Amino acid sequence: MKVSLAQLNYTIGDFEANSAKIIEAIKRAENDGAKLVVFTEMALSGAPAYDLLGNRLFLEKCDETLENIAQYCNNITALIGTPYKYNNETISTVAIVRNGRVEKYIGKKKVNNRHEAAFIAASEGCEFIDVDGHKIAVVLGEDVLTENEYGVKAELIINCYKSIYSRGIVERRHQYFSGKAFELGKTLILTNLVGGNTEAIYDGNSTVYNSRGELILMMKPFEEDFVTFDPFAHNEPIEFPEQNKTHNVYRAIKLGLSDYFRKNGFKKACIGLSGGIDSAVVVALCAETLGAENVHAILMPSQYSSDHSINDSVALANNLGIQYDIVPITDIFNTVRQTMAPIFAGRKEDLTEENMQSRIRGLLLMSYSNKFGAVIINTSNKSEAAVGYGTMYGDTIGAISLMGDLYKMEVYDLARYINRNKEIIPREIIDKEPSAELRPDQKDSDSLPVYEVLDSILYRLIEQNQSIEEIAEVGFDQEEVARVARMVQRNEYKRNQFCPVLKLSTQAFYKDRQMPITAKYQF
Repeated sequence: MKVSLAQLNYTIGDFEANSAKIIEAIKRAENDGAKLVVFTEMALSGAPAYDLLGNRLFLEKCDETLENIAQYCNNITALIGTPYKYNNETISTVAIVRNGRVEKYIGKKKVNNRHEAAFIAASEGCEFIDVDGHKIAVVLGEDVLTENEYGVKAELIINCYKSIYSRGIVERRHQYFSGKAFELGKTLILTNLVGGNTEAIYDGNSTVYNSRGELILMMKPFEEDFVTFDPFAHNEPIEFPEQNKTHNVYRAIKLGLSDYFRKNGFKKACIGLSGGIDSAVVVALCAETLGAENVHAILMPSQYSSDHSINDSVALANNLGIQYDIVPITDIFNTVRQTMAPIFAGRKEDLTEENMQSRIRGLLLMSYSNKFGAVIINTSNKSEAAVGYGTMYGDTIGAISLMGDLYKMEVYDLARYINRNKEIIPREIIDKEPSAELRPDQKDSDSLPVYEVLDSILYRLIEQNQSIEEIAEVGFDQEEVARVARMVQRNEYKRNQFCPVLKLSTQAFYKDRQMPITAKYQF
């Protein structure tokens, strides 16, 4: 019996486009001679739909669209993920569609993600369907990992999933599901969403395991794919492909950025180019993803900006083939200082004047954005966001952040990956010591531990949720760890005002790691 798997990129609430994709896949499956076509969890609605899942009209539109799709399922069975209102609660389901109608819904039982739990109720879990004389168990999400009895009764297990990308998730899913297939002794199909919706990126990588837990099929990462195969035939095992962390992050960012623009109807991006590593990586990613003709860089040097920063930025822009403007801010900066001088009389220059420069640059970027309709792309990284090393309403502005979930050293890894075939980001940008250039001879290390140390401390604080004492026990200076922990804690208010950030880690700020702003708790 042939089965088709459809790994498609859906837009939340675009029922016409999503329906067209599903119908096209159904027709393709029929042409391939398949008896069953399998889609992903929340295929019809797109995900994550958040509070739309509680909207009556949204759910009615899901039902209406599904009924229309059913007329294309006269000679084939389709498993289509969709939200559904049941007992006055919204549940995540797979609709069994065949014989021209929606036959029934199978709901998800295990709703353990805290963000999903706010919008989805638990349902009954696994059920069985018969297709072409084969008894098949159908489950959603992580139900397959917690239930066992259905493995005895079914010839085949199908799991419709929607797993948001984070570093290492592809390897973890492989470990979990190959182990489950071996434990149950049955072929296991896992279909996963692909595509970006604001901060959420679904990586695809749908897989099939045989009864020995061996991988026999793996669909494309970070792009749409469609495959037809016979799960009951002898399928030779294949090697699980080696996962390069930086390569996966690179593809995830490009997918998230591309879909953010495409699904919102945006065309043009603008970036403040400083000569530093962060803005260099962001502008390179934008040019590769959106096309050089759709990216505009603005260089905004002050009296503290070095000649090599300007020259490096120009060289990068020329390497990418993007348009750029040089807009010096020295005169504006001096005007603001003079304007505030009567109020600041008797006080020395300090962080206030440094922040003025960043906010002037933010003003200029916003002005360009308003005039030309270009979307500002934020250039901050996770290390800076964690410790508050960024000026509110200055370098924290932007419609979306590509690297706000990447530590500084990971940004360097990404820069080297971008340069893997030829030098796009000038070597001088990668090699020079990080500096915001807001005062003479300023270096980031004047205010922060060196990034190799800072990132290690932050990873343990944030991703691993370790205490100051636990981190110090492995060799870090306890006073330095405590200082970093205080910076993380007292800058929660800044992060709460940050733009959406593409999720790339297991503990993205705001979505995965939520802390009260007023807490006095010490790590």
